[in-house]
Amino acid sequence: MEQKLTARSASLRILNNFDERHILDYGLANELDGRDRARVREHLQGLFRKRSYVDFLIGSFSHVPVIEMNGQILNVLRLGIYEMLFMDGTPDYAAINETVELAKVEISAKTADLVNAVMRSLQREMPNLPKPSMENRTELIATTFSHPDWMVERWVSRFGEKEAFLLMQANNAKPNHFIRVNNLKTRSENFEIRMEKAGVEFEASDWLPGYYKIDDLSTVLEKGWFEKGFCFVQDIAAAFAPTILDPQEDEIVYDLCSAPGMKAILMANMMNGTGSITAVDINAKRLERLAENALTFNAENIKIMRGDATDLSLKMADAVLLDAPCTGTGVLAKRADLRWKRTKEELDNIVKLQEDLLDEAANLVKKGGRLVYSTCSIEPEENMGQMEKFLAKYDNFELQALDEFLDEDVLSEDLMSYQTLPHTHQCDGHFGVLLKRVK
Repeated sequence: MEQKLTARSASLRILNNFDERHILDYGLANELDGRDRARVREHLQGLFRKRSYVDFLIGSFSHVPVIEMNGQILNVLRLGIYEMLFMDGTPDYAAINETVELAKVEISAKTADLVNAVMRSLQREMPNLPKPSMENRTELIATTFSHPDWMVERWVSRFGEKEAFLLMQANNAKPNHFIRVNNLKTRSENFEIRMEKAGVEFEASDWLPGYYKIDDLSTVLEKGWFEKGFCFVQDIAAAFAPTILDPQEDEIVYDLCSAPGMKAILMANMMNGTGSITAVDINAKRLERLAENALTFNAENIKIMRGDATDLSLKMADAVLLDAPCTGTGVLAKRADLRWKRTKEELDNIVKLQEDLLDEAANLVKKGGRLVYSTCSIEPEENMGQMEKFLAKYDNFELQALDEFLDEDVLSEDLMSYQTLPHTHQCDGHFGVLLKRVK
């Protein structure tokens, strides 16, 4: 008899699939109700933020070394121990019993015995849990803060230990959420009244108009304001790229690698629905979501095009936004799974792809036009290093100062780029530059 899917069993299946395919597929939880789907997301992203430390605890209480443990058993233990230690509202006995039952149903009764023994041993020692104490400094830091060794080595070398610790702590904290008012459907002052009447606590951003920091999105979700197109979730730093591109009414704009299209929708707001924004992406499923978003938010000047952004046949545009594929090391608080997907080798491949995309983007900008290159990475090779190579190749583009558009708190000393860091700016880590084609 097929067992009914629960939040725990869905979480386990998503984790197992992630280990096998390196894809985080929340679609495996689609048959659950909204509350349970939210629980799955909270459970998994929380676990990804604590995974190395949880694995250390498993190794401390299991007679089977973690490195030799069957992947499914390890994931059952990860879920149960994370829930017992870090999730509010679940008594220890319930976390143990439910995890043992999960092991029994999903794997075997023998596995359930091992899970029960490990979790009860850990429960007995809760007041005095062991702390990581490896001789290897990188391994110690990586285990304590649950980041892969290669990231730890890079960041300690670049920032020093103290600042690297602050960065990793920020990645492991509950992220700030920002929403942006959709001016194609309502005005900021009217939306503020809506939030006040609904009892939503919000803080208007000093950096950009129409942005609000909100600790709890639940009321906004319950009111259906996203579905009605009144606002959308977008980190404040993600808005910097459209802001510095500064699209004007009636311009021709290209948004490369666009899906799911929230930057395009922001630009549609900035252009008051005039002109045209061609949103390009290679992924058909993500383009479907982009089309739905454009319809929801009344962004009628967005045209959708499926294509490889390294090989496009388009006429020249007034402005081009290339929000390039990247390692995503600036968004690890919201996408904790990325830290376990990325590798040093992948960084090299992504840098090469970014170069190819920049070449294509440059060829789409007319004389006097503008090109914005942005990432949600904090790695120099993907950011200013990429720009240095680009400018050495293209003498018809010049960097432009950004102090007209953005607060100097987020700008480089020469004002020619922005770079936010989660531990410094309390938002995601984003980079961007504005280039003008001068000949």
